[in-house]
Amino acid sequence: MDTNNIIEIITTTINTIFSNLFSSIDNNLYGVLDDIIFISKDILNNSYFEKFLGTSASQGILLICNSLIVGFILYYAMSLLFSYISFSSPMRPSSFILRVIVFTILLNFSYFICEQIINLNSNISLAIRNVGENIFNKNISFSTLIQNLNSVVSVEGETFNIFSLDGLLKGFISLGLFNLVFTYALRYIMIKIFVLLAPFAFLSLFLNKTAWFFQAWLKSFLALLFVQIIISLILLLTFALDFSSNDLFTKILCVGSIYALIKANGFVKELMGGITTDVSFGLQNFSGLLR
Repeated sequence: MDTNNIIEIITTTINTIFSNLFSSIDNNLYGVLDDIIFISKDILNNSYFEKFLGTSASQGILLICNSLIVGFILYYAMSLLFSYISFSSPMRPSSFILRVIVFTILLNFSYFICEQIINLNSNISLAIRNVGENIFNKNISFSTLIQNLNSVVSVEGETFNIFSLDGLLKGFISLGLFNLVFTYALRYIMIKIFVLLAPFAFLSLFLNKTAWFFQAWLKSFLALLFVQIIISLILLLTFALDFSSNDLFTKILCVGSIYALIKANGFVKELMGGITTDVSFGLQNFSGLLR
């Protein structure tokens, strides 16, 4: 067996391995992305989650927060008494009592409030995707997106070559998919965590000194949800591409759309503040696979 045959066998083996890997990613992960990214109020429909948060004022986290109300009242009472000695100007008792009443109610309905915010965000993103469905006559989802991407950069057949431009572009798209899965799986978990923190956020509004926690919580919670709307808009623009064209320009735009989906968290953070759930699994990892 000469050197050329050995090189051809090695190249064919590498191409087969990557072709099977990319096909497996396409067939399994894109459907999962639809469930992870497009979150509705169903994310909170979990019996253990509800028990942990508490379905009444005497259960779970709500019980802890309602107990802490007494501590806030005692703290305010001590501050009020001390103000007569130090001649400081604390919050007026009438204002504090009004805060206690209003924010105690909000605290105990924090689960419902979060559910409605998530539902509103879900309906907005769904409306955007419905507009796309009416325009393009396609389901605006990641499952459909991979079909369109594969019509431009396919991994099927014996012609696939990981060392070609199409092969590299497909590798970037697949790595982008991994980024999307891990990034938005983390976002999925973080949204649940922020829902659990909601009672504490409303509790912090009792005093001016602790109100900053509510502001930080609200900004981060809304930013995590708003990403879903940005993703819907990016998908809408991606489906506007001419996938029937097999030119290099369209292929580059396809890679760009995946990159935009990955960076959506960063865009929202720059726009609204809050936190980002970006997971780094970039092109350097792909280049490492080819060494």
